[in-house]
Amino acid sequence: MKFKSIQKIHEGKFITRYNLEYETVSGKSKIYEMISRNKNISSLQDLQNGRVDAVVMIMHDEAGEQILLSREFRMATGEWVYNFPAGLIDSGEDAASAAERELREETGLKLTHIDEIWLDSYSAVGFSNERNIVIIGKAEGEIKPSDSEMEEIEAFWYTKAEIRALLKVARFAARTQAYCMLWSRN
Repeated sequence: MKFKSIQKIHEGKFITRYNLEYETVSGKSKIYEMISRNKNISSLQDLQNGRVDAVVMIMHDEAGEQILLSREFRMATGEWVYNFPAGLIDSGEDAASAAERELREETGLKLTHIDEIWLDSYSAVGFSNERNIVIIGKAEGEIKPSDSEMEEIEAFWYTKAEIRALLKVARFAARTQAYCMLWSRN
């Protein structure tokens, strides 16, 4: 594929939609629709920008015997979905600071230790250039309701056996489902 051009189609409050024009190896024109948190993409360099948009927290209890999941009503699907706590990185924040803030806002828990920070990855590579950083660590405290009126989030700790059972009956975000399946088998 050879990048030809990009055209902004619609700018919303949080997401901007673009049409990308590519040329296939056989010389045919291909238009690809995508969304981005970047409102000002006008070149291939902008499309591949280095900005990390969000942080995902994979939290375990201090003993490493439980994993924290959020059950959240996701408007794009119209149903409750299990996912790791996550959120946007605010201007001036690094990923660790955003993780501490988002974890506290969504679950009431305190991030006590960061074990790993993964290289940034794409959250929905099929239609977006949004990138996020995964932070694996430990959290403690009392779970409290989300402090946002705009989100419906319920957080719970799960054992490996509980995760295996939940995976058979509940909808998950893809990366959460994959990680939980592997974690629960160890």
